[in-house]
Amino acid sequence: MSRRPNAVRHPNLATIIINAVLLYLINAHPGWQSVSFLTPATEQVIGLVNLALAVGIAVNVLYFAVKPRRLRAIGDLIMLIIGLITALRIWQVFPFAFHGSAAYWSTIIRALLVIGIAGTCLAILASLVALVRGARPAGQ
Repeated sequence: MSRRPNAVRHPNLATIIINAVLLYLINAHPGWQSVSFLTPATEQVIGLVNLALAVGIAVNVLYFAVKPRRLRAIGDLIMLIIGLITALRIWQVFPFAFHGSAAYWSTIIRALLVIGIAGTCLAILASLVALVRGARPAGQ
C-alpha cells in the first residue's frame, strides 16, 4: 500500500471552505431569499441543503485526522446518500422560477439534476464496493 502525499488532502480543505462559504451565503448574507429565481418553495429544501453542506464539512474535517479507507468509504457513503436525498427533494419541489427568455434554464436545471442523481447513484455503488474492499489490502 502506497502512502498518499499530503497534497492529496488539500481538496478536503477546499471543500470545507466552499461549503462554509455556501452555508454563510445561503443563510446569512445575502441569504437565499435574495436570489430572484428561487421561489418560496425553497424553504422546503433549504434544510436538506444545509444538512448536506454541514455533513460535507464535518466529514472532510474528519478526513484530516483519519486515514483508514473503510472509514473514508463510510464518510463518502453518508455524504452521497444525503446528497441523493437532497437532489431528489429538489427535483420534487423544484423551487426555481425562470421566466421569459430565461425559461430554458428550467430544462437545464432538470437535466443537471438527472445527471447528478444518476452520478450519485453510481458513486454510492462505488463507495459500497470501497467499503467492502476496505477490509482487505488493495490488490487482493
